[in-house]
Amino acid sequence: MIHVKEAVIVEGKYDKIKLSSIIDGLILETDGFRIFKDREKMALLRKLAAARGLLVLTDSDSAGFLIRHYLSGSIPPAQIKHAYIPDIFGKEKRKSKPSREGKLGVEGVPDAAIVEALQRAGVAAGEGPQADGCPKITKTDLYLSGLSGKPGSAQKRRKFLHRLNLPEHLSANALPEVLNALMSKEEFYRISLEILTPEDDCAGD
Repeated sequence: MIHVKEAVIVEGKYDKIKLSSIIDGLILETDGFRIFKDREKMALLRKLAAARGLLVLTDSDSAGFLIRHYLSGSIPPAQIKHAYIPDIFGKEKRKSKPSREGKLGVEGVPDAAIVEALQRAGVAAGEGPQADGCPKITKTDLYLSGLSGKPGSAQKRRKFLHRLNLPEHLSANALPEVLNALMSKEEFYRISLEILTPEDDCAGD
């Protein structure tokens, strides 16, 4: 069991059941999109965020990111962390058919993927590979490497996210924080150069 001091936020009860076998800590559900209108639950989440911090672990599909973005806009940045499961295609055993985007949710991904997501978020083992005083990866670095703001950026960013086993819906704005938990600036530029191909330079964003 991994002890997590932050309150862990998931979408539904099956996600909570899955995490309960992995995490030793408080796990709360958003009940899907109901969180958008549930003032009492949001008040609770704000209190928890101020007291112990929140860790958001939603599905990697567009719905999961919509909930994630809503919470990010409602909680001070210093009080919220994000853990991202990778895009894994398949169907949960309890479902008769795959989700609309065909991706496994938190409940369906392997335990190892969740543990890795927690480690990347810096809540399972230290705070990631970036030491204090080391140069941080910024939005400017994304631009200079061609991952944002240039022709072909969207295609290159998708390849980059796939290379790191990160979800495709991860935005350029959220990417620096995640990358700083995973790698040094030097490693970032090495990987971005490795995936840059002539076809990428010619593609539209």
